[in-house]
Amino acid sequence: MVTQQPAQPVEPVEPAGPAAPGRGPAPRREPVLPEPRPLGARRFWPRSFAERLTAPLPGVRALGRVAREGSMRPAADALREIARLPYAPGPLPRTDAGTVAVTWAGHASWVLAIGGLTVLTDPVWSRRILGTPARVTPVGVDWADLPHVDAVVISHNHYDHLDAPTLRRLPRDTHLFVPAGLAGWCRRRGFRSVTELDWWEAAQLPAPDGGRVRFDFVPAHHWSRRGLTDTCRSLWGGWVLTDGQGRRVYFAGDTGYGHWFEEIGRRFPGIDLALLPIGAYEPRWMLSPVHTDPEEAVQVCEDVGARVMAPMHWATFLLSAEPPLEPLRRVRAAWAAAGRSRADLWDLPVGASHVLN
Repeated sequence: MVTQQPAQPVEPVEPAGPAAPGRGPAPRREPVLPEPRPLGARRFWPRSFAERLTAPLPGVRALGRVAREGSMRPAADALREIARLPYAPGPLPRTDAGTVAVTWAGHASWVLAIGGLTVLTDPVWSRRILGTPARVTPVGVDWADLPHVDAVVISHNHYDHLDAPTLRRLPRDTHLFVPAGLAGWCRRRGFRSVTELDWWEAAQLPAPDGGRVRFDFVPAHHWSRRGLTDTCRSLWGGWVLTDGQGRRVYFAGDTGYGHWFEEIGRRFPGIDLALLPIGAYEPRWMLSPVHTDPEEAVQVCEDVGARVMAPMHWATFLLSAEPPLEPLRRVRAAWAAAGRSRADLWDLPVGASHVLN
């Protein structure tokens, strides 16, 4: 049996010290990451992760206010924007072990090519999920067009991120990387290679070029639940994937804004691409602790030190009250206001791809 071990502390990043005569500047110390954990280990966790919450969950009074105000749906006149949501599916890019590329399938679902592996993030290919209106744009990638899927990363267990009908379409030997507390759910569905991690833990998968792709699980400001009695029984978070050449992709999952992002940036310097949520944010009085708005998403990109940002978590399911196209307008304005290069904002249509240079 493998028992839970605390995540190894990170060594601080220290500035370069004074140069010795004739030797040039002292080398800068990089953060020391924990050793990867074994794939598929069976582990034991606390009954609840509620102490990890960074804000209280909405209570009965807040839910009653939502019901009275009807404040979780866009206004009727705003729904006309649905017809203009960007949808432009195309062929998946050609990739090899030296390519990092992403294709947005919609919501938080990406087809990520890294280190010669194909990784799906929070795959939801269903038209409708429990408790949510049907998707307003089709899935951007036909399932039949996917290459062999080497791994799946799951950010948390909400139905719009952990979709059982989609996972059932995968071979049961697909590697699943999930938050602490979710392995049992996956194994009960027949998956044989399930690795569950705590925050700041990692695992690795072999890559075709003989190297490895590293999967680090990092904190997020969110929560978890699938039923009436399992609130916060499993963890939530994001993933940093690093290939053998040191290129890094950060998938934030579902999150509000908070202190964790600067820490992620310190531990993982040089993030090349951040996949960040920009939708499902109104009303702010209720959703700000768990969903970033577009301006906060741009700040997350700054905090983690990412070179490129690709927005997600919009244009797919209408989960909240903002007009359907507002997230795109606001993220473009916030990106420009931050003085960032327009070429580094990959505001892709659903189904489109981009290759990291």
